[in-house]
Amino acid sequence: MAGKVEDWWVGTRQRLETIGEVITWVVFTREFLRKYFPEDVRGKKEMEFLTLKQRSSSVTEYVAKFVDLMNFYPHYCEYTTEFSKCIKFENGLRLEIKRAIGYQQICRFAELVNNFWVYEEDNITHPAHYKSLNEKSGKSYHDRKKPYDAPADEGK
Repeated sequence: MAGKVEDWWVGTRQRLETIGEVITWVVFTREFLRKYFPEDVRGKKEMEFLTLKQRSSSVTEYVAKFVDLMNFYPHYCEYTTEFSKCIKFENGLRLEIKRAIGYQQICRFAELVNNFWVYEEDNITHPAHYKSLNEKSGKSYHDRKKPYDAPADEGK
């Protein structure tokens, strides 16, 4: 398979250079998707991306699916849509996770994802550890103020 893809790329690159197109990662991705993913498949993947929600998956699983499907969404390119990616990503998260981060208006996708990974690791993977720390300090795990000062009983 690698040889076929390499042969395809050599021919495609020559064709693009002949017409004066500058070869960038975006151009390569566009041509690769055209060749190996028919338009109807790309359309289905784009719709799957647009409707993607975290649901019961972990943040890590959601990030992986988001990034995979994002490759099929032609309106995102790496340098011009960081904020739009962040909005789409946040909107697909479960409500309790979005609330925990407090809508910080982070505009860099990698930073946003990192914050949610840290939250998940600290509060979902090891909740007993944080519950005991809060109880030692006199605060109940569930009675802590949310970062955005929501009422403590919200979501119980």
